[in-house]
Amino acid sequence: MENVEVARLLDETADLMEIAGEDSFRIRSYRNARAVIEGYPERVLDILKDPSRKVTDISGIGKGIAAILAELAERGSFERRDEMMHKYPPSALELLKIQGLGPKSIRTIYEQFRVSTIDGLERLCQEGKLRELPRMGEKLEQKVLRSIAQYRRSSGRFLLSFADATAKEVIALLQQEGVDSITPAGSLRRGKETAGDVDILVAGPRATEALDTFAKWPRLAELLGKGEGKASGRVGVEGIQVDVRAVPVESFGAAMQYFTGSKEHNVALRQRALKMGFTLNEYGLARVDNGERVAGVTEEEIYNKLGLAFIPPEMRENQGEIEAAAAGELPALVELADMRGDIHMHTTATDGRATLEEMAAAAKAYGYEYIAITDHSKALAMANGLDEKRVVEFAHRVKELDHEGLGIRVFSGLECDILKDGQMDIERDALDELDVVIASVHSFMNLESQEMTDRLLAAIEHPSVQIIGHPTGRLLLHRDAYAYDFERIAAAAAKHGVALEINASPERLDISAALIRQAKARGCKFTIATDAHHPKHLANMPYGVKMARRGWLEGGDVLNTLTADKFRRSLRARK
Repeated sequence: MENVEVARLLDETADLMEIAGEDSFRIRSYRNARAVIEGYPERVLDILKDPSRKVTDISGIGKGIAAILAELAERGSFERRDEMMHKYPPSALELLKIQGLGPKSIRTIYEQFRVSTIDGLERLCQEGKLRELPRMGEKLEQKVLRSIAQYRRSSGRFLLSFADATAKEVIALLQQEGVDSITPAGSLRRGKETAGDVDILVAGPRATEALDTFAKWPRLAELLGKGEGKASGRVGVEGIQVDVRAVPVESFGAAMQYFTGSKEHNVALRQRALKMGFTLNEYGLARVDNGERVAGVTEEEIYNKLGLAFIPPEMRENQGEIEAAAAGELPALVELADMRGDIHMHTTATDGRATLEEMAAAAKAYGYEYIAITDHSKALAMANGLDEKRVVEFAHRVKELDHEGLGIRVFSGLECDILKDGQMDIERDALDELDVVIASVHSFMNLESQEMTDRLLAAIEHPSVQIIGHPTGRLLLHRDAYAYDFERIAAAAAKHGVALEINASPERLDISAALIRQAKARGCKFTIATDAHHPKHLANMPYGVKMARRGWLEGGDVLNTLTADKFRRSLRARK
């Protein structure tokens, strides 16, 4: 059993214990163990097989969790989970994904109506029965109905990071067969925020053997089918579908282009090909009159034969990229290698899992020239947010740091909450002690559009604010963006020299490609940052860069592609 599956079982059991109203200390121990196991570099259950080692040697794993792990290794479940699953149907866990409901609400609903499914909950809301329960009302019913609709829209979708990790796992497996070429395709290659499935293309003399290897893979929960050129299966407990296709070497480029998509881009490209006397499909580009094949080994030769510059996968959405390629006006998209610093991260001073020194060492290992430590402000009490005194002390501490000893430049910063009325959570004189001020919304996300617009405008106009963090507040597959007039916000940000953040956290990837292009057209500048709460989160930078590329950004549009001194000077100056 992989660590991610062990972590899921612990997390689900903790969820059920919360619904049952059980001891918070024990619930927290399950949550902590889940976090430790999920990020542990070795398969934890394998340690149990080694008599010379103990799982309790892992920080955060006590005797109680060790006993659970032993039971999991033996029979795939454990007693506490079995008890909870007997008490509540598994479908009750799904209700936790509905915004507006917490464990206590779900317990009340189940005890009162014996409802534990999404369909049943929807019926209660439609019949006006939810409002009959304590501390629930008509507004909550409407919120739950909207959340159910959003949940159904996202059902069967997976975060980009999860699809990426799955693809890498499959590719590593298939590379053992010695295939000549292998690549992910589909929405994953285009860098879409979520994916419904994973497409993998293989080519070479051993491509058929690669299909056999995939079909026999122990991580397959279900083999959906296998033929001469394709094998499909659902991977792991999450059940994401993976399609592996074996294609001829001479058609590898054509297959890459075809299976990468998007559908709209491919339709427009085929229409262009027909006008030029060619047919285009997954096998290659050929002349209509005599069937002569003229391209297909690489994508580049296909685009070139059609009179186009090579179009990067992230741009293939039929949003003007074909016309730009024909005119030689494609932007030189920002690259991961362009990123010189990560300027949004948290430490143990608030809700991070590592110290400043540990985050700096991790960033240095990634080759960064600088970082900004941007812990939370005091409004986030549950995150132990900084008050004015701690902000000033932190700024002074950073100034006294031995940057040469750390091997990386550290900027003092803060992710300061934008309060409901648009005021900043920290007084201006304290903010002005810092190098970097990111302003973000973490509360009151259900304001009316006009009120939220005014709130963000007030933050942008505050003279200490330099960056707007995760500008729409969305949580992919969980929470929609809050409503406001983005055009006005982008225009104000450009006017006042406030950058918009592209948050690289896979759960956010905020803002969307469409809004990035809209803001760039208004003259906005951007930052790309991971919002890391742990050193391993620094690895998420490629996802933020993917979003920037989908938004047609060039290196010059992104402030943290600059050197440390130029980055500092590029930020809005305090008045």
